[in-house]
Amino acid sequence: MGDLTASRTPQPWTAPTATDPVGTALRLPGSKSLTARALVLSALASGPSTLARPLRARDTELMAGALRGMGAHVSISDDARWLVRPHRLTGPAHVDVGLAGTVMRFVPPIAGLAEGRITFDGDPQARTRPLGPLIGALRTLGVRIDTPTGGSLPLTVSGTGQVTGGEVEIDASASSQLVSGLLLAAPRFDRGVVVRHVGPPVPSAPHLRMTVRLLRAAGAAVDDTTPDVWVVEPGPLTGRGWEIEPDLSGAVPFFAAALVTGGEVTLQGWPPRSTQPVEQLRELLHRMGGEVALTTDGLTVRGTGRVHGIDADLSDVSELTPVFTALAAVADSPSRLTGVAHIRGHETDRLTALATEFTALGADVTELADGLEIRPRPLRGAPFRTYHDHRMAHAAAVAGLVVAGVEVDDIGCTSKTMPEFPALWSAMVTGEN
Repeated sequence: MGDLTASRTPQPWTAPTATDPVGTALRLPGSKSLTARALVLSALASGPSTLARPLRARDTELMAGALRGMGAHVSISDDARWLVRPHRLTGPAHVDVGLAGTVMRFVPPIAGLAEGRITFDGDPQARTRPLGPLIGALRTLGVRIDTPTGGSLPLTVSGTGQVTGGEVEIDASASSQLVSGLLLAAPRFDRGVVVRHVGPPVPSAPHLRMTVRLLRAAGAAVDDTTPDVWVVEPGPLTGRGWEIEPDLSGAVPFFAAALVTGGEVTLQGWPPRSTQPVEQLRELLHRMGGEVALTTDGLTVRGTGRVHGIDADLSDVSELTPVFTALAAVADSPSRLTGVAHIRGHETDRLTALATEFTALGADVTELADGLEIRPRPLRGAPFRTYHDHRMAHAAAVAGLVVAGVEVDDIGCTSKTMPEFPALWSAMVTGEN
């Protein structure tokens, strides 16, 4: 987890304050989660694939680089259409995971299928993110992994060109990505895989359903009818064209701006059916005072300028906790956000970081074992540390809509998933879009 005493950069970004209701229609980049999964499945397929409107950001470029380093042909020169041609996977290679959970959890199973030595490391904070359950599971399935720390980065996979596969138990309560990483590579394992989760509930269940849907779309046989058990049969994956949806989690700060200012924000290009947790988001925004509608124009959120507090289990949409904390801090009643203990192991300990920074802004925040209690009070401007976490920056931007002087130490960290965020946000607030 990140250092909660991290220093600020010399040139903080002043979050713009809204003087009028925002009104904008956005066409945001593609989903990080969909882009990462499509890249992996394309690299393991039997023929070429394309990704239409993928996300170009640090996390997805690191994923493309990891796959390219092991031998896949991955062309990302065209922002609108990426091309992947699979090839025999080989080492030696080094994978820079940055701070990307998808890279550190999806690529080691693939490295087991490569011939040669693949090393993994990343940003200093990445070494604190939980990998132990995945490492243990891969060893059970026949992958040789060496790691000096036992349960985190750095690590080395010595691949033999094949993975036996079979049955494995894993505690994935820290991250659904621990299961997704196994499932995505499993069709290429000699015996496929049977994954049994043991432990507290797996968080972010919609992301697991996304993994299963994409596997099936690539031709894999997957059985997920038994709770906490996933069976993937061995077999070829088919190259195909992937249509990447806009990133729903990236849109949430903009939707929050509609609630806070009493404005209207439309996410253009939203599909009639989605693999992302749009229904959960719709319910949460409605409870907090927003109106959500899906039309031919896109997904639209309208606010009244009043935000209501909520008591909500965010376990399925835990990545939205920072923005919902910001909404709760400006609400008309207290909120209790629970079910997100695992986000202590994200880019930083998000619960401690949120409690620290929103307290500094004047909110009354109590840190729980698995969440936060937020009692709104008048906010004041103050420095806001992100701890190199893009979701923290999103939360600061939302708070800055209603209080002047929120100084964000590292708005550049939003490049992890949306390099355009600062410009899009400022244009929305100033009405220049």
